[in-house]
Amino acid sequence: MKKDQSFLQFSRRSFLSLSGIASMALAMKSSAQNDPATQSIRNIPAPAEFFSAPPMETVRVGFVGVGGMGTNHVKNLLRIEGVQLKAVCDIVPERVENVKKMAVSAGQPEPTGYTKGEWDFKRMCETEELDLVYTATPWEWHVPVCVSAMENGKHAATEVPAAVTLEECWQLVETAEKYKKHCVMMENCCYNRTELMMLHMVRKGLIGELIHGECGYMHDLRGVKFSKGGEGLWRRAHSMKRDGNLYPTHGLGPIAQYMNINRGDQFEYLVSISSKSRGLQEYQKTLPEDDPRRNEKYVLGDVNLSIIKTYNGCTIYIVHDTNLPRPYSRINTIQGTKGIITDYPPRIFIEGLSEKEEFEPLEKYANQWEHPLWKAMQESAKGAGHGGMDFIEDYRLIECLRKGLPTDMNVYDAAGWSAVSELSERSVAQRGAPQDFPDFTRGRWKEYPPLGIIYG
Repeated sequence: MKKDQSFLQFSRRSFLSLSGIASMALAMKSSAQNDPATQSIRNIPAPAEFFSAPPMETVRVGFVGVGGMGTNHVKNLLRIEGVQLKAVCDIVPERVENVKKMAVSAGQPEPTGYTKGEWDFKRMCETEELDLVYTATPWEWHVPVCVSAMENGKHAATEVPAAVTLEECWQLVETAEKYKKHCVMMENCCYNRTELMMLHMVRKGLIGELIHGECGYMHDLRGVKFSKGGEGLWRRAHSMKRDGNLYPTHGLGPIAQYMNINRGDQFEYLVSISSKSRGLQEYQKTLPEDDPRRNEKYVLGDVNLSIIKTYNGCTIYIVHDTNLPRPYSRINTIQGTKGIITDYPPRIFIEGLSEKEEFEPLEKYANQWEHPLWKAMQESAKGAGHGGMDFIEDYRLIECLRKGLPTDMNVYDAAGWSAVSELSERSVAQRGAPQDFPDFTRGRWKEYPPLGIIYG
């Protein structure tokens, strides 16, 4: 069988990029740990109020990384009033040309294309007059793109996770504060119908004082990781070098919002263990005999289990499970002193309200507890990715920029939720030893107000 040389070249480049950027991160970490000025800054409290920028009538956007997810975001942005797509950057010229045509078909001027290699986003950030740079690149490029955007006077938005290492998390926080720019991790699951309904119920006190949450990303990604395009070009490389929870935010983001993390409570510490690694190795056996991927070695445990304790005494159980055959789930459970709500399928039990001591369908309460934002946006979001939540998250970001509001999720959320990755890797390597979370707000979490109910 003839080998796909183009695929092999992309895979090698992705692996080398991951290795090179990891080396850069280690160098930055060592430098920061030995720099008294950096350590001094990290002891100064974050700003007393959430950041908001002056309102703008039109949000001029430059987009970096227009593969599958990036193209979906572009489609959303071209449907939202007040957005002009001015520039697009990708290492694949055909993708850039496709987005150019999309913009013109939507009645916009043709955006400028940037295709001169992996770092051409820097030229875009330096030369284009933009308000927002949005990235949907492989994980290891999220921080370089966001930092370049903010250093050049642009707000930044990134797909998940926002960062891979703790030092990258600090880099996002410190750059956003220094240049006074938004840096938002676009966690779409926070805008899903069920998660919004549960947030509404929690905010109104339906389940009482919060005690415990359970969440995860449980998704059979073997086919994705071994595909010859898209995420298959880079995602599998992380499984060769890392063992922990590599993708925490889809499940953790909504739980963190329910629990007011960074806004009245804070992650305190984490413990984590991983199972043995077998799923990807078994999948290798289905590849052709001469496929070089049959020789790859993987270290990522098939199932990673982490437990987080918060300063206010709440517990969170979080799972990463992407290498084994299984149905999709994010668990999405929140438990309080008056009841419990859980997902997959959506169910609820409220003491004194539920007729029996058993779960009822959550849909039974939808008329009363549907989130106002979902009510307002569900028609506009029809046909958009992931059941409409992708459109709502993009709309809310643009709305906040146009109205000069603090964003629903901010740089402290991006850092705090993403920090689970390295902390879980550290704990796994130390046989489940507890790992303290950095306080990216430097104490301000005690004063910041909770995310309110957004009415749309």
